[in-house]
Amino acid sequence: MESAYLISDEDYAEINRRSKVDQWDLLLTMIGTVGEVCIVEQTEPLFAIKNVGLLKCGSELRAKWLYYFLRSPQGQALIEQRKKGSTQQYISLTEIRNFPVSYPVDEEEMRAAVSLLSMLDDRITLLRETNATLEAIAQALFKSWFVDFDPVRAKMEGRTPEGMDEATAALFPDGFETSELGVVPRGWRVMPVGDAIEAVGGATPDTKNEAFWDPPTHCWTSPKDLSGIAAPVLLDTERKISGQGLAKIGSGLLPPGTLLMSSRAPIGYLALAQVPLAINQGYIAMLPGRLLPPLYMYFWCRQNMDNIKGRANGSTFMEISKKAFRPIPALVPTNGLVIAFTEAAEALFARLTANEQQAQTLSTLRDTLLPRLISGQLRLPEAQAATEAALGGPLQA
Repeated sequence: MESAYLISDEDYAEINRRSKVDQWDLLLTMIGTVGEVCIVEQTEPLFAIKNVGLLKCGSELRAKWLYYFLRSPQGQALIEQRKKGSTQQYISLTEIRNFPVSYPVDEEEMRAAVSLLSMLDDRITLLRETNATLEAIAQALFKSWFVDFDPVRAKMEGRTPEGMDEATAALFPDGFETSELGVVPRGWRVMPVGDAIEAVGGATPDTKNEAFWDPPTHCWTSPKDLSGIAAPVLLDTERKISGQGLAKIGSGLLPPGTLLMSSRAPIGYLALAQVPLAINQGYIAMLPGRLLPPLYMYFWCRQNMDNIKGRANGSTFMEISKKAFRPIPALVPTNGLVIAFTEAAEALFARLTANEQQAQTLSTLRDTLLPRLISGQLRLPEAQAATEAALGGPLQA
């Protein structure tokens, strides 16, 4: 490689000494978003980049204890107190080295606390990995049926479509026809997506008028609620509005099952509401009850997101309006096929939603236990009892 930049053996040795990341080291962000911490479990060679603190811990137990300490309110308070800068915040290695870290004198007590917190983290990770798989299965089914048209192609070739019963297979045609979207299954329609769904927008009641927000009675969402969710379901909202606030939003209270799509800054966050809620002006919401139900539209929007974003405009930030969204041509299968897909996807999303509810319960429990375990205010038997009470039974590893 003629363009490669080469360094001497001495420079490599120095980089290796100062920046090589080993298993059970910690990495701590030092500039910009200060205080994010991760633990290194892999054994493959890594090197820390500039502006990331490398904390050499020496053992799994010490690494995990320090990891949880830095994530706790105590650890985050230390970081907050010691970071500097007005334009861009940062923290120095000298400050990090001087952190007063508390830990149990009894190593077995430390090990037990770390084990409980790790068990909770592992369960949360497993639930969310399972959810990713469930969503991928539903996405693959949507693509096979409504994008690649695999069952139609199979019937054209005289084969039985795979992975379905005879009744479902009978819902697919055995040929194609030409449409404005190209070649599509015979008998399926093409129409503006706005004719196949009911799409509504929302509003933000005056934030300075307390009567619109107190008492906080109804869920009210902005796209901020979707920015950090781990699954495509919205179980709750950060803010609530009063009855007077709700009266200021023309679309009113939307039912569970509504599909939310952020329409600005950024475009394309997607989630299915699991609670009745009102929305702000940063959404296009798709309601149940029309030709293409919200669960079908979730996958349709994912499949067509480039087209959706391509119709956005704006000077301050890009936005797609309902007026620009509604004319997008959509392929509408027969009603029986939409129902068959929705039933299959609903079964997967019911499991996904239950998993996310449990993951959030475990996350709340972990975040409640963490500072008390780290500070020594809560003993392990009490923490274990709290865990079992929250889950309704013993937590299995």
